[in-house]
Amino acid sequence: MPRPTAAAQGGGTFLKTATALQTLTLFFQSVTAGMLLTSSHGYLMHDIGSKVMYAAAMLYVLATFLAWRPGGGSPRPVLYATGFLLLASAQVALGVAHVPALHVPLGVVMFALSTLALARALDPRSLPRPAVRP
Repeated sequence: MPRPTAAAQGGGTFLKTATALQTLTLFFQSVTAGMLLTSSHGYLMHDIGSKVMYAAAMLYVLATFLAWRPGGGSPRPVLYATGFLLLASAQVALGVAHVPALHVPLGVVMFALSTLALARALDPRSLPRPAVRP
C-alpha cells in the first residue's frame, strides 16, 4: 500500500485544522446567539463571530482543495465545502435580514454538518491518499 506523500499529509493536517476552526466558530456563534438574549455585548460578539465563521468556511474550501489537488482523489470534499460556503452565505443573509425562524435552524444544521465533517477529517481511514499509478 502506498504511503501518503508529505504534501498529502500536510494537506490532511491543514484540513483537520480548518475543519476544527469552522466547527469551533459555529459553536461560538451558538453561544453568542444565546448571549443576544441576556447581554448587551451579545450582538457585537455575534456580529464579529459571523465574520470569523464566514472566513473559516472559506478557509475550509481552500483546505479541501489543497488536500485534494496533490493526490488527485475525488473532488467530492471540495464540492461539500463549497456547498457549506453557500449555506454560510445564506446564513449571513438571513441574519442580516433578521429572519430568526430560518437563521436559527440553519445554524443548527450547519453546526451538525461541520461536526460530521470534523469527525470524518479526524478519522485516520479518511486521510488523503495519493493516486495509485502503475
